[in-house]
Amino acid sequence: MLQDLITQQQFALKLCSALGCGLIAGVFFAFSSFVMSALARLQPTQGIAAMQSINITAINPLFMTVLFGTAAACIVLAVSSVLKWHQPGAAYLLLGSVLYLVGTILVTIVFNVPLNEALAKVEADSTNGANLWASYLGNWTFWNHIRAAAALGAAASLTIALCYPVAKP
Repeated sequence: MLQDLITQQQFALKLCSALGCGLIAGVFFAFSSFVMSALARLQPTQGIAAMQSINITAINPLFMTVLFGTAAACIVLAVSSVLKWHQPGAAYLLLGSVLYLVGTILVTIVFNVPLNEALAKVEADSTNGANLWASYLGNWTFWNHIRAAAALGAAASLTIALCYPVAKP
């Protein structure tokens, strides 16, 4: 009975991680495929103001829970996969977890957040703001493409891992 509960919890953790990665991939894909292009079509003052507002409203409990809750689940899955490396599907768990943690979370922290912080400090209607905006659009979008691809790859790998039965403890 306890083993069945543990098995169900492990399956649920894999499923929630795969869904979280997919959800984040979708958010980042939307930005890469049309949001940033729409902002680039605006006058720099308007684009900067809009992105500054987006960056403020993105820091909310729902989005942060999905972004970092998925990361926490991926840490658990990565450790579990290493400890149970002999089990079928462990490589997919590790790959998916590492893709999300490195390609999505680390890239966000190292590249996108500093770009957002720099943008937050400029006046939208200044020459400095317009100059920053010109480079921001390309740099932020490039790193966002990486995040979207990594999160999608993580979702795919974790979904494949769902096909393997959870071994009894």
